[in-house]
Amino acid sequence: MKLGTLTNVLGALSLDEACKFLSENGVQMVEIGCGGFPGKDHCDPKILLNDDQKCKEFQETIKKYNLEISALSSHGNMIHPNKELAKKFDDDLTDAILLAEKLGVPVVNTFSGCPGGCPEDKEPNWVTCAWPEDFLKILDYQWNEVLIPYWKKKVAFAKEHGVHKIALELHQGFCVHNTRTLLKLREAVGPEIGANLDPSHLIWQGMDPRVCIRELGKAGAIFHFHAKDTKVDPANTALNGVLDTLHYSDEIHRSWIFRAVGYGHGEDYWKDIISELRLANYDYAISIEHEDSLMSGKEGLLKAIQCLKNVLIFEDRGNMYWA
Repeated sequence: MKLGTLTNVLGALSLDEACKFLSENGVQMVEIGCGGFPGKDHCDPKILLNDDQKCKEFQETIKKYNLEISALSSHGNMIHPNKELAKKFDDDLTDAILLAEKLGVPVVNTFSGCPGGCPEDKEPNWVTCAWPEDFLKILDYQWNEVLIPYWKKKVAFAKEHGVHKIALELHQGFCVHNTRTLLKLREAVGPEIGANLDPSHLIWQGMDPRVCIRELGKAGAIFHFHAKDTKVDPANTALNGVLDTLHYSDEIHRSWIFRAVGYGHGEDYWKDIISELRLANYDYAISIEHEDSLMSGKEGLLKAIQCLKNVLIFEDRGNMYWA
């Protein structure tokens, strides 16, 4: 395994400055935002796709600090009912796939997306219950008329350009948000669909990331991993449950908040997660995504790096000399 990070936490720095800082602190891989919600602070695909010299300089900067690119990330809602917004997100994802081909990056990270509840809707409709039956009709429309057809076309495009790992984050607000929905889309579309597994989004939903890793690992469906923690507030959850729509800045009243690795759960918990990843034969990036509103970006990143250095398994398995 290799320690990595999504670089947009250092978006105020140049790519060179960010890579220097990360390398000096023991990071081995970088996940580069190149569109959608992560933005394009360190990488604008339009420029790199059309200017070979700029592309060469970009690659040389990464290589200068002995870093590797684990994935290109363009998270968005490509099936948003607002066609203009959907096209913008889809164009970004298309460019991310083309740039991954040019750079030889094996993984593109994104969201599954979420459409409206019917063709006339103007906003996405995330269904969280099965009754009244209207919601089952919405799910049927979303999956069979929008989500699956979109991803069949997009995966075919990615395969044509040598990208065989589209890693979807299991994230609230989108059709793929848990183990079942990820595997459902993978079965419908193909093995090019996998997970960018982020424990923080599983924890607040009541899932155990360790169990999810084992199940997804059986299918070979873990393509990338985000290291981010969540702290569930027992009192607020007891009052209002986990489907929390308060703004992320209202930490004192929320049922849960994102935390830096080690601040939602201790090292033993994260050692279990890393061990489950090893059992699942995942041997790739453990990529920090900083979204801890109680810390600055740099401090939260450094705290996560410190914790993960203690729990990651860096070397290959040794021989079982005792067995």
